[in-house]
Amino acid sequence: MNSPASWLVFASAAIILLLGLIHLVYTFHGRKLHPRDADLQARMMEISPVISRETTMWKAWVGFNASHSYGAILFGAVYGYLAAAHGAFLFQSPFLLLAGLLLLGGYVFLGKVYWFSVPYRGIVLATTLYAAALVISWT
Repeated sequence: MNSPASWLVFASAAIILLLGLIHLVYTFHGRKLHPRDADLQARMMEISPVISRETTMWKAWVGFNASHSYGAILFGAVYGYLAAAHGAFLFQSPFLLLAGLLLLGGYVFLGKVYWFSVPYRGIVLATTLYAAALVISWT
């Protein structure tokens, strides 16, 4: 990593990777992603979504949280690796740069509308670092 832009993307990716890893741990360990109401969780374990009776709302909840974590982990790992080992390739690819910006922008939207302040602030910071890298790389 020989450019400030690469360092900024690496830092952005590291934040998202860390958030994804924490979320994955919370998905399978502890009660942080469980409903506060034990009766609600019990009902989620009994009720199927309309789309299929092959699962329950609880299993779907756990699966959605895990797959959400995997997406953040994948982004962090791939963009962190590209920034660290193949910065020239990354910054010469409008597709990769735009895809990363769109993903982070989508996370900002979701964070603002659906999540709480801690992940939202982390994602805003990661997006700001990523956008700064793009500005630096284009000047």
